[in-house]
Amino acid sequence: MSTFSGLNTAYTGLTAARQGINVVGQNISNVNVAGYTRQRAVQTAVGSLAQVGPLTGQVKVGQGTHVTSIERLGDVFLDAKVRSSTASSGYWGVRANALSTLQTSLHEPGDTGISKQLSNVWAAWSDMSLKGDESSAAVLLQQSGALVTQIAAGYTAVNDQWNVLRDETAGMATELNDAATQVAALNGLIRSTLNAGGSANEYIDQRNNLTTTIAALSGATVRNLPDGTAEVLVGGNALVSGDRSYAVELTGTTAMVGAAGDPVKLSWVGRPNVPVTIDGGEIAGALSTLSAANASGTGGALAEAAADYNELATFIAQKVNAVHSSGATPNGTTGLDFFAVSATGPAALGLSIIPTNASGIAAGAVGAGGKDGSIAAAVAQIGASADSPDKKWSGIVTGIGIAAKTGLQQSALADLSTKAAVGNQLSNASVDMDEENVNMLMFQSAYQGAARVMTAVDEMLDTLINRTGLVGR
Repeated sequence: MSTFSGLNTAYTGLTAARQGINVVGQNISNVNVAGYTRQRAVQTAVGSLAQVGPLTGQVKVGQGTHVTSIERLGDVFLDAKVRSSTASSGYWGVRANALSTLQTSLHEPGDTGISKQLSNVWAAWSDMSLKGDESSAAVLLQQSGALVTQIAAGYTAVNDQWNVLRDETAGMATELNDAATQVAALNGLIRSTLNAGGSANEYIDQRNNLTTTIAALSGATVRNLPDGTAEVLVGGNALVSGDRSYAVELTGTTAMVGAAGDPVKLSWVGRPNVPVTIDGGEIAGALSTLSAANASGTGGALAEAAADYNELATFIAQKVNAVHSSGATPNGTTGLDFFAVSATGPAALGLSIIPTNASGIAAGAVGAGGKDGSIAAAVAQIGASADSPDKKWSGIVTGIGIAAKTGLQQSALADLSTKAAVGNQLSNASVDMDEENVNMLMFQSAYQGAARVMTAVDEMLDTLINRTGLVGR
């Protein structure tokens, strides 16, 4: 091996050290960039060419080093864990938020809640049984009207919340499509970059961030392919394959009352009758909350709450009317109802008061005379009965409260799991400044050493070329 080969050996050391310093600089520059995964220059020693024969001479050393790749220090298993835990966190987060908002809209306990309004109504009926005059009747009608308004307001709040959540879910579908489009574009860039022999680490980081977003929205899974692309699957079907993405859209009813006949669902664009099967992520959580009520009471939380309001309105009307219709008004009219429930539309919105003054209120028993208030007293006792509207409402409030608490607990547990998964990912992939400083010193020393070797070889060559034969002249 000639002396000149020593220059090349030293040069490869300089080049490798310089590239190592460049990688350290890239890591340090991106230390605060979210989603950046630290990189490392992978070096390999270059061996000497095999020479066989009687004149090969002494054993040859290698020919230096070269950087074979810029390695991205990520872990596909930790990345997958982050995606799965994020999907669970997204699902329970949406449900917990919806249930918490629903619970707040009940205004229980409080002076503006239905339980307080029911107490006021029974107290007004009791006062009516004792006085039976126009002023007590006016108070009864006012308190009953406040109860009707409160039930309607509660139902309207649930309906408005349903509409808002549906709009938000449609926005989630749009966000999902945008992220899928970007992943497909990055797949194309990564594949072409790798085919050209370049490093696509930064593109892969960007894609990882996007696939985590997609998982949070839809519970998607990711399969890395040999060509560097990633296939994103939702419900076993490809949302992204290679450099192509497939769009989804939210279909189904735009009104809560139509959820039973035309449920809200996620479908493939152009194929509205082909739903996207998802069991995780924010969209799945929203769809479960938007689903229709069912006979077992395990349907969508909002539709079930609306059904509870309707049932409560009907129940109050039935209980009061059953007693009121057995009495007589001051002028002797019998068989009158106090509440009316519309035959069309939600009962909670169709509940109304029939009498407008004391002459329409059957406060006394039939034939007992105008001063009798026994029927009004019987209506007042409805609130204390075993199957009172108060107890029914209390059961509704308790059920929603338990569901909200459970949702919050599940969301908190899912968040803890996500934090743990992200922590594990960061401990493996994030930039450690102490480590990078050590690497920088290591490559700096290597660079300086290679430079000194090159200087020494240069001096040797200078002696060989310019000073050979000068001795003895």
